[in-house]
Amino acid sequence: MFTTTPTTRLHITTLPSQETGPQDVIETRLWLNEHDWLYGLLRSEDNVSPTFRFPDLISACISLVFADQDASARIFQFLGTKLVLRSPQTPRRRESMWRPQYQLLLDLQRSPANRHPNPKFQLDQLTTACVALCQELDKSGESILQQARRNMAARTQQGRTALPS
Repeated sequence: MFTTTPTTRLHITTLPSQETGPQDVIETRLWLNEHDWLYGLLRSEDNVSPTFRFPDLISACISLVFADQDASARIFQFLGTKLVLRSPQTPRRRESMWRPQYQLLLDLQRSPANRHPNPKFQLDQLTTACVALCQELDKSGESILQQARRNMAARTQQGRTALPS
């Protein structure tokens, strides 16, 4: 499993019968407020058949935010006006996301908007911003569950599944 956390080593897990290749699930961190909200959605009676887990929910949030053409501006607006005012010591939870959504955040992290002279935001902050923006737009989480279904269908069509760890 790859990780976006600086204190965790990169670790690749493969099945004996498979070739070594990029992992489908990437580890990240999520700030506690957003984690608690997603946990409520995870445990919601609306999250059934199938029951989506954190990688699906986090990835759905990222997909929803990036569906808008102004995604980068919205994310950096949230980071620069709301997240920056929180304590940098705010607890975070270790979770996972799917590789396609990780790639979106990685590209954003490497973008000019995150370079000098602008402040540098880390992947956990970008992930948290996407979840927070989804929470602001749809407190019920219904749109997140629908996006999780679309993301799952797309992964299935591409033949991508998570490897057991």
